[in-house]
Amino acid sequence: MSVPDYQQCAEDHQTVLVVVQPLGEVPEDQFFCVYRRVAAVSQVSVRGDGQRALYIRYRHHYSPENNEWGDFQTHRKVVGLVAVACCGSAREWPHASERFHGLKERFAATLYDSRLLVFGLTGEIAEQQRTDVAFYPTFDDCPDVEKRVEDFVESIFIVLESKRLDRTTDKAGDKIPLLCVPFEKKDFVGLDTDSRHYKKRCQGRTRKHVGDLCLQAGMLQDALVHYHMAVELLRSVNDFLWLGAALEGLCSASVIFHYPGGTAGKSNARKPSISAATDSGKRHRPGAQEVLIDPGALNSSGISADTSTEIGRTKNCLSPDDIIDKYKEAISYYGKYKNAGVIELEACVKAVRVLAIQKRAMEASEFLQNAVYINLGQLSEEEKIQRYSVLSELYELIGCRRKSAFFKRVAAMQCVAPTIPEPGWTACYRLLLETLPGYSLSLHPKDFSKGTHRGWAAVQMRLLHELVYASRRMGNPGLSVRHLSFLLQTMLDFLSDQEKKEVTQSLENYTSKCPGGMSVLTLPDGLQLPPVPFTKLPIVRSVSLLNLPASLRPHKVKGQPGQGVTSASPFIYSPISIHNRGEERSPKIDFQWVQGDVCEVQLMVYNPMPFELRVENMGLLTSGVDFESLPAALSLPAESGLYPVTLVGVPRTTGNITVNGYHTSVFGVSSDCLLDSLVGVKSNGSVVEVVPSLPRLQLSTSLPRAAQVCGEDLASGVCLQLFNGEMQQLVITLDNIGSEDMITLEVLSKTLTTKERIFGEFLSWDMQDILSRLPLKPGQTATLTVNIAAKLDFSGQENLLQDLNDDGISVTGLPISSPLRQVLKPRPENKQVNTDASKSEYNHVKDLWDHTAVTLTHVRSPGRLLRNAGIRQVCLIKCQVQGKVHSMCLS
Repeated sequence: MSVPDYQQCAEDHQTVLVVVQPLGEVPEDQFFCVYRRVAAVSQVSVRGDGQRALYIRYRHHYSPENNEWGDFQTHRKVVGLVAVACCGSAREWPHASERFHGLKERFAATLYDSRLLVFGLTGEIAEQQRTDVAFYPTFDDCPDVEKRVEDFVESIFIVLESKRLDRTTDKAGDKIPLLCVPFEKKDFVGLDTDSRHYKKRCQGRTRKHVGDLCLQAGMLQDALVHYHMAVELLRSVNDFLWLGAALEGLCSASVIFHYPGGTAGKSNARKPSISAATDSGKRHRPGAQEVLIDPGALNSSGISADTSTEIGRTKNCLSPDDIIDKYKEAISYYGKYKNAGVIELEACVKAVRVLAIQKRAMEASEFLQNAVYINLGQLSEEEKIQRYSVLSELYELIGCRRKSAFFKRVAAMQCVAPTIPEPGWTACYRLLLETLPGYSLSLHPKDFSKGTHRGWAAVQMRLLHELVYASRRMGNPGLSVRHLSFLLQTMLDFLSDQEKKEVTQSLENYTSKCPGGMSVLTLPDGLQLPPVPFTKLPIVRSVSLLNLPASLRPHKVKGQPGQGVTSASPFIYSPISIHNRGEERSPKIDFQWVQGDVCEVQLMVYNPMPFELRVENMGLLTSGVDFESLPAALSLPAESGLYPVTLVGVPRTTGNITVNGYHTSVFGVSSDCLLDSLVGVKSNGSVVEVVPSLPRLQLSTSLPRAAQVCGEDLASGVCLQLFNGEMQQLVITLDNIGSEDMITLEVLSKTLTTKERIFGEFLSWDMQDILSRLPLKPGQTATLTVNIAAKLDFSGQENLLQDLNDDGISVTGLPISSPLRQVLKPRPENKQVNTDASKSEYNHVKDLWDHTAVTLTHVRSPGRLLRNAGIRQVCLIKCQVQGKVHSMCLS
């Protein structure tokens, strides 16, 4: 026997084997449809005895070599045959009948009964009443298939019961034949058949055989008795091969008693029979050594009373611990015979399934380790793949996930062995995917975003490389790009500099044929591969939303009618509001963006690669409003430090805009990187209010610009030098460069805070002409003339000069709509007056610096936002009096 059945379990010793095979040309899908209906009849209760049931095991292919071992273990014997034929006309019937008889001849030595199911035949032949043949017009019109199979199984049971009774009631005077396995027949030629040793051998093997028949016939208690007797007889003559079989039969019967639900797993679990349920009520706790059996059951089952007295009624069923010990002993006996490798391997598999139920993983792994080294001779590549796959499943069953992944990976490599003429890359790829959980590897990038890595990185990288290669050989470059992107993203910290270069070069080669994107890839078996965003190429450490330039920032107009007074509302304490305050907290920023204006977001990034990193088509990902992202491209030097990158865009509608992340294109792979998936990123918020578009004014003046600007919120200034009493005009040109009408214009003067003070009238203007031009349409221009006069009052002479010297007099700038007023501070009475005649009276005049700002603003409607009108000009005025220079600043 060279073909092992890796799906066998201990309860299979209780089943009878039925082979279902097609005859001639039968459509494969139709055959397996019939096969599933036949195999659905897996358990049949025996008529007249409600406590007995017959279990059937179906196979659609079975090796005749294995059938020759039917005397050694009766569950390996083909006792039933169901053939499926398809006849299009009556002419084909004789040929189908002949082939059916030829198929029965293959299993004639062991066959109990057979059936032929013929589809597609009608007429006189189909109307014939035959026991072994059933005719059906079509594959869909066959309602009584299950009923015919049940009748067929009952006929098998009748033959099985008769054989069991014949073996059980053998008289002592009858000569017992010697049962042999195929390779033993030549070893017993010429032996003395009358010796006591030979007779004990025959008795022991026969007892073991009767135990198998009793177990198949649903008589569990009788089977235990016969197995015990067989063990004693075979042990006395050192018949190790059959002794191992008797021990294994004893283990199987005990397993059926202790675990009526089966050991094959949930998918193949059988229904507990009535007899098993009855027996289970009589047994002790799982650790008990013995189980009592009703003596009346032995007498009524056809076994003589002296049989039960030979072995004793209290030594029948093994305890769970003894089951494993007997399995070990049986496997050790099998190991003595080279030709019993398949039997030994299957016994290891059965023991592992029992240990899996007992949750004894370490002992199960010892059995599996023994199974790995069992030599089965020359196996085909398919048999090797099956062997490694089953070992992987068994290791998974006992919880050894990494060992299971190892053998499944070996099976995957066996699918593409050099000796195979047509390598199965698809099967290899599918098996490699199944190994991922065993190596703590997931194909979802979110599982690696927490910063903690599980498993061996070197093994995981090797497995990912194998997935890339297998997908490429499958002819699916998209899969190769996805797996290679996943390798680069998740294993970047474990790659050496040379490996980083090699992986990126391979990725660029693949993406030149099939660019990578953010779509979900669905495999033929339904598995979905999520997209892999490159959040580490480059690595982002902070994200900051920037305010608009000072000249473009919107400001709320204070004191306008219609505005609410929410800031002055009363505060009411409420525990509910405090409880919800944290939940309502929003990452909203306190400044606003403007519809149609360019907005900026600054990212601090760095390049972790040992070479220059080129990032193409980098832009913002937003939601909430229509946003036009303006793509950017950057090149980061190798292993650079933090590098600022500014991404810009234009909001096209109003509302609250949320910056969700950014998108990049690196090595031909497009990525959408969300801020939520970035680890350790600092941010000042992600939600900004976008206000409607506002007017924009551009100011230009007739005077030259100043070298320095007074104030951070001023864009530019003008410089002017005047003597006391001199006057000059400043012409300010207003250009409406926006898309909104300028309806209202106000001009205010503002004194900027400085250390120096000055007094006098400097600025004056007339608003009538410019107000008559309002509203100012987009593209139109208006001018405003401002008179600048250097007019200082020195009427106080020495006392006034002394006051100026002591900074005792100040001038407060008021709006131009009303006259400027001089506010004089009283001079202290005890202040000393300097009357030194040697000094000139003008020496007491110091350089005076003061700043008076003119601000142009625009208000569209009450309650609307106000924005600084364009670029504000600052006029820096310097007045020279008696050789001294006095400076003023106009904005």
